[in-house]
Amino acid sequence: MPPPASTAHQPPAHILVIDDEPDLRTLYELTLLREGYRVEAAGDLAQARQQLQENHFDAVITDMRLPDGLGLELLRDMVVQQRPERCVVITAHGSAENAVEALKAGAFDYLTKPVDLKQFRSVVASAIQGSKIAAAAVRAEPAQGASLAVPAAAAAGLPGESNAAAPVLQRLVGNSAGMQAVKSRILKVAGSMAPVLIQGESGTGKELVARAVHGCSHRAAGPFVAVNCSAIPENLLEAEFFGARKGAYTGATQDRAGYFQAAKGGTLFLDEIGDLPIAMQSKLLRAIQERVVRPLGSSQEDVVDVRIVSATHKELEAEVALGCFRQDLYYRLNVIVISVPPLRERPEDLPALCEALLARICHESALDTPVLTAKVLERLRAHPFNGNVRELENILYRAVALSEGGELHLDAQPVPPTEIAPPQVVAVPANLQDYLDTQERNILCKVLHETRFNRTAAAARLGLSLRQIRYRIARLNITMPDGDTAVNGVEDHA
Repeated sequence: MPPPASTAHQPPAHILVIDDEPDLRTLYELTLLREGYRVEAAGDLAQARQQLQENHFDAVITDMRLPDGLGLELLRDMVVQQRPERCVVITAHGSAENAVEALKAGAFDYLTKPVDLKQFRSVVASAIQGSKIAAAAVRAEPAQGASLAVPAAAAAGLPGESNAAAPVLQRLVGNSAGMQAVKSRILKVAGSMAPVLIQGESGTGKELVARAVHGCSHRAAGPFVAVNCSAIPENLLEAEFFGARKGAYTGATQDRAGYFQAAKGGTLFLDEIGDLPIAMQSKLLRAIQERVVRPLGSSQEDVVDVRIVSATHKELEAEVALGCFRQDLYYRLNVIVISVPPLRERPEDLPALCEALLARICHESALDTPVLTAKVLERLRAHPFNGNVRELENILYRAVALSEGGELHLDAQPVPPTEIAPPQVVAVPANLQDYLDTQERNILCKVLHETRFNRTAAAARLGLSLRQIRYRIARLNITMPDGDTAVNGVEDHA
């Protein structure tokens, strides 16, 4: 639980509560007064607008339905006026569409009736903290233009960003239009609790974007828990996500926390969310909507305070149409979308990426950084980079390890895909199962060959999960280049 609002050196936080039901309004007021906040109240939109005109608040809490309109109208007015207060919207139980609409309109967070007071206090404290961070950033902007913070901000490509955000965004190397858009989007969405869906091909750096969203938010001091949904066995998913009590299953010798509990007060990053089985999708949906999880073997529910950021290389809308992904969960996760461009669409970022990757590779290996020549850059620009930034990193690792002298050489670079001999096609046997296996093997070999044996890219093209394509490669005895080397293993990560 965050610390009380008031201290000896600063005034208590000022909160506006808007609800037309006197009993609920009084309950919210008393709860907040006990926390040490200053509280004003309004029973409708007209009173709320008057209060906002006369005062500045740290947070605004409004019911969705009011006698003279919707709380969303007030929220949109505040967004247009660029007010720094964070707004929490209270919706009726089960009205998931209203909650999503409120988040898309700019609400910091939402609560559902009947409101859990413990959750209410936690959300309000987070909203106040977010408002103070936003107000501090606004106050800092004029001074940054003439300060030493300018180079850091300029390096990240966003002149007006705060000092706290600059180091986080600098990890997203590149000043192309596509990367500028990604960084700008991160700064806009970081200040709310709205779920974020990061889309992009394998190897584009979706986890780096998720970490930037976390690092630029008021939750930066909390944990960042990254989960690869495609790497967890289906029978362990519930225990891994929600935790388990001692004796809940064979081998459960003690209570254990799940990912939701581990991410309390921070961000839960669900990578490859499109690979979750349908049964687990429904349980995840409830956890996101109700903010509670029930550990395996427990009769009690745990209130969870996490922000959900998810990522996928799949087109979830198409997965919904195919019945492979729940539509209600898709709309829950798809509140804010950040699309990460592939490397081939931002070739102007290649020099900066090479310099940054070489510096890190050589630092890790305690080697001098080789000179990146124009000839090497020209060769790299001609490369297709189906594996995106991760493929570039693999090429540079190989070049650093095998090059000699002070310049970087790509002689040891893997043979371009056009020069790799395609797998030999096996004759069609008479047996039906053998025939089907042969056809499947030929298709897999062809796609693997076209994607330079990048299993993640091949799986995406065939509409398979990473787990499914690994199973087929093993079952059909398909030999990957260099066996199962680190190059292939690295490419499997999203």
